[in-house]
Amino acid sequence: MRWKWLIPGIYIFFLLLPIYWLVNMSLKTNQEILSVFSLWPQDLTFDNYMVIFTDASWYSGYINSMIYVSINVVISVCFALPAAYAFSRYSFVGDKHLFFWLLTNRMAPPAVFALPFFQLYSSIGLFDTHIAVALAHCLFNLPLAVWILEGFMSGIPKEIDETAFVDGYSWPRFFVKIFIPNIASGIGVTAFFCFMFSWVELLLARTLTAVNAKPISAIMTRTVSASGLDWGVLAAAGVLTIVPGALVIWFVRNHIAKGFALGRV
Repeated sequence: MRWKWLIPGIYIFFLLLPIYWLVNMSLKTNQEILSVFSLWPQDLTFDNYMVIFTDASWYSGYINSMIYVSINVVISVCFALPAAYAFSRYSFVGDKHLFFWLLTNRMAPPAVFALPFFQLYSSIGLFDTHIAVALAHCLFNLPLAVWILEGFMSGIPKEIDETAFVDGYSWPRFFVKIFIPNIASGIGVTAFFCFMFSWVELLLARTLTAVNAKPISAIMTRTVSASGLDWGVLAAAGVLTIVPGALVIWFVRNHIAKGFALGRV
């Protein structure tokens, strides 16, 4: 019986090893990191975390990231809801081709759009703003949101719509009062995936910002100084970067499980 846990145990060990090593590095000095190999800190220090919380460039990076990620999630979900409803409830000429075209935007690498976005935002004065990054990420998150929500909506019987309209509900009232509560799990799953893509995306976030809206992912790539990389601070920033994603996963874990059960995630 114990052998059946061997392979899952080894798999979990290799998954957690990089995270443990990142935490281990964040609690060491640079001198210890570069000179001594140890499985735990020999000279425990929290100075690296203090740098994150006291240096304006570091904690402002976290704030900037949270701002444009939140904007992106709200925009993506709000626009994807009516679009997914249309695809799930109506048939029109070219609906399948339009749906496929939306998904092709998600398949394209961000590098393809970095230069056009940079030129466009520089021309209209949106460069180095939170909304610039949020809108750029919508190009990838919106198709994904429509695809996920359409799967959840297709699982809701159309008779619910017809019954509500017979009872005198207007479409906005029906959609908010009846339909959205029935796809709450789908909205949770969609918000999770939009959050994760926008949180970890680096290329567009770094290209479209300079100072005022620079995200933490961009700051972490610019830690080289005359004395080299500040490994301890970089590791501490990495640990703190994992925390928001872990919290989001914790709160939507049940919705994600339901998404897998419905076969859309």
